[in-house]
Amino acid sequence: MNASDLEQKCQAAGLKMTAPRRVILSVLAGATDHPSVEDVYERAKKEDSSISMATVYRTLGLLDELGLVYRHEFSDADHARYEVNTEHHHHLIDIDTGKVIEFQSEEIENMKQQIARDLGYDLVECRLELYGKKMK
Repeated sequence: MNASDLEQKCQAAGLKMTAPRRVILSVLAGATDHPSVEDVYERAKKEDSSISMATVYRTLGLLDELGLVYRHEFSDADHARYEVNTEHHHHLIDIDTGKVIEFQSEEIENMKQQIARDLGYDLVECRLELYGKKMK
């Protein structure tokens, strides 16, 4: 999702668009990783030196509440990381490097649905995090 699409979703949700928020949206939309608050702040400061850490925290909190970003607390990390809420996917985290690999699997999707049905539930949400070491 690009920054313009993300901005439109924010406006549709009633979020006032300020210049600092636009910069933060641009940083998030352009991220190829899962940046922490500190990462977002550092990247945003390069575009607008007036952005404060408090603004980044507040904006990420609002975006999370609106469901426009996901806040991840991968168990190997000592801080939350964020990503724009786009397509459904899962994560494999390399426990040696901290690298986060996104993946999709139709087989896993079908299995999750079947498990929920077998237990008498409609699956509403699921986040799957796998942790591993690179095979040698």
